[in-house]
Amino acid sequence: MASTEFSDLTALFINCTLKPSPEPSNTAALMADSVAIMRSNGVVVDELRAVDHAIAPGVQPDMREAGFPDDGWPALRDRVLGADILVLGSPIWLGEKSSVCTRVVERLYAHSAETNDAGQYVFYNKVAGSVITGNEDGYKHVGMNLTYSLQHLGYTVPPQSSAGWVGEAGPGPSYADEGSDGPESDFTQQTLTFMTWNLMHMAAMLKRSGGIPAHGTSTTAWQDGERFDHPRG
Repeated sequence: MASTEFSDLTALFINCTLKPSPEPSNTAALMADSVAIMRSNGVVVDELRAVDHAIAPGVQPDMREAGFPDDGWPALRDRVLGADILVLGSPIWLGEKSSVCTRVVERLYAHSAETNDAGQYVFYNKVAGSVITGNEDGYKHVGMNLTYSLQHLGYTVPPQSSAGWVGEAGPGPSYADEGSDGPESDFTQQTLTFMTWNLMHMAAMLKRSGGIPAHGTSTTAWQDGERFDHPRG
């Protein structure tokens, strides 16, 4: 039987709500259930709201070097790169992830040239998922978008790695509002639970096995001329 003790794992939950703290956030309310599952199994969990930090737009690690007077992203770098598990949470606006979430993904991309000790892209051997809330359509669209973005950056995306809740079309209660029945949704409870456990299991498998082998996946080796059996190499 697989171990369900994950005290060697760390997770970072980034809530990309448009609401600054301490405003109530529906996305935070749903993410809290995933956080609770992880903490009950020993994962060291870190949480932040991206909008509480002056994150500048751009795709450089420090946008102050590109002319912006301030940038909150460099102060978050160690928290992001130190996490075995990353969970991005986003509300849905006009069928899309929030503008804050887009900015966070762009800033994650800023590290795309960095490598780990094995010469792989820096997000290799880390796992990622997403939590999405909204009043209408867009849950699977946003999940699809984030899943592609995160794997492109190098994260490992396990099965069923997104969870969410959407209300009826038109104005109505949001996830955490009275009468929404959101927290009682069996479908949402199941998808969130499975997402959380898949993230923990996959992160543990990668960490305890030494990660994805560097042979065939090392960008530094490629730059040094290694072609890993490519027929035109």
